[in-house]
Amino acid sequence: MRRGYRSKGQDRGLSSGRRIAGAAVWTIALVLSACSAGSTSKSASQDPPGILQPSQEQQELSGSTGSAGSAGDAGLSGRVQFSTPAKQYRFIVGQSDPASPIPAPAATTDPASPLQAAAPVPAPAPTQTPTSPAASVKSKKPAIPVQRQQEQQAKRKLTLGELRHKYSDIFKVNGQPGVKRIALTFDDGPDQLYTPQILDVLKAHQVKATFFLLGKRAEANPNIVQRIVQEGHVIGNHSYSHPLFTKLSVEEYKQQIDRTSAILQAQIGYTPKLIRPPYGEITEEQLQWTGSNRYVIVNWNIDSLDWKGLSADQVSHNIISHARGGAIVLQHSAGGDKQNLSGTVAALSTVISKIKADGYELVTVPQLLKLSKQM
Repeated sequence: MRRGYRSKGQDRGLSSGRRIAGAAVWTIALVLSACSAGSTSKSASQDPPGILQPSQEQQELSGSTGSAGSAGDAGLSGRVQFSTPAKQYRFIVGQSDPASPIPAPAATTDPASPLQAAAPVPAPAPTQTPTSPAASVKSKKPAIPVQRQQEQQAKRKLTLGELRHKYSDIFKVNGQPGVKRIALTFDDGPDQLYTPQILDVLKAHQVKATFFLLGKRAEANPNIVQRIVQEGHVIGNHSYSHPLFTKLSVEEYKQQIDRTSAILQAQIGYTPKLIRPPYGEITEEQLQWTGSNRYVIVNWNIDSLDWKGLSADQVSHNIISHARGGAIVLQHSAGGDKQNLSGTVAALSTVISKIKADGYELVTVPQLLKLSKQM
């Protein structure tokens, strides 16, 4: 027989060997699959569920055989090989055995595993949609509750103008603007120097005025108080010792008013209804006491500034240049030991004449405000 020539019997033997080798390969694959399925539960802590790896026996089998050729035909070892080193091949149960139950995949952190189960995605947290555009914008300055605003308003001291507006029924600074009447007033008396001179000028012009007297000076000069009343002028309460009321408590304010009222009532026969605060200053609490006791606060809207010791021309200018209907004019009939009021006395005649010439009537404060002079 020639070399390289094969008979029909040899061909048939070769074909049979190939079929046997192929069958052996598939047998080994099925065995590996079955064994891997059995070892899944043992390796769950190392590999993700649902993925089967070769068991130790399979690895040993794979290492011992090395190739399909060892099953029967060494000549096939160079053509068909089937090696299964550890973790080189994996068989997914769902693909090899559709009937087998597939456990839910879980996340794995095995760095050697080429297949990673997808980590579960958490459901998005519910978000709140603002009901209006303004709700989504943070305010730069937090809103203050209404109650807190009211408390802050209550603590804040009102200005003198705000007090006049709030207590307009008992806090007066002028009469009705449309009426051609003006009231002349004189503070801080009586004394024995300037008050008699002012009374002389008023009497000469037949003008009635209003004198806001200090209780302390009324005690010291009762005869001047009597003259003021006898000549038809009106007397008001200017405190006892001329303190700044805003520095006093309500009780101290009350004592100043009550003491002076008692002195004047004994001298003139009535308790004056009108009160003029020294310096024109008063607190809200004092105003509330004033109203509850039926007094009326009277300030002014024309200041002659005569207390500065001005000349007659300066005093008259300050009054005449501002004269208007319903005005209340502030002047002084007494002052401190070093205070010079000669300009007041010298200007008074000119002031009276000019105001009358302009068509105004000079009246008392009760006449201007249509109030009673007494309680």
